[in-house]
Amino acid sequence: MRLIALFSLAALAALALQTSLPHLLPARLYAPDFILILAVDLGLRYHSVPGVAMAFGMGYATDAFAGSQLGLNALLVTIVFLLAYWVSRSLVSTSAAVGAIVVFVAVLLHNLGGYIVSAGWSEPAPLGALMGPALLQATLTALLTPWVFGVMEEAARTIGLRSRNPRE
Repeated sequence: MRLIALFSLAALAALALQTSLPHLLPARLYAPDFILILAVDLGLRYHSVPGVAMAFGMGYATDAFAGSQLGLNALLVTIVFLLAYWVSRSLVSTSAAVGAIVVFVAVLLHNLGGYIVSAGWSEPAPLGALMGPALLQATLTALLTPWVFGVMEEAARTIGLRSRNPRE
């Protein structure tokens, strides 16, 4: 229950930032994706059914507040959770650096998934036009990852929540 409460509040804050930052920044495309950072944190640290449910819920909430294709973010955020879970199970230890790399790949995957679905049956725009902004957004999001991980770890410790895969 504490896991759900913590990540629900964090997801609300992340959605507020993600929906307001593009209006405040001169370059709207480069806003960091805090929901993906939270999904990676869940996948690296909390290996449970509530973790998967929270990842799906965060993606679905993103669809409800800012998504263009209903269900796309729910699917992609769940896939990102599963990718982070697989990485945490494959490596001996996970750190904020590993999380930042996973977040970088996740942002690129998220942008590619959005690109493929938005193209639909029509002729897609050149993929090269997407790569520059996607790489910059992935870099900015990855740079913020250790800070968000630290905030979430401190919040989890404060409420007495233990991760199943500690980063120590």
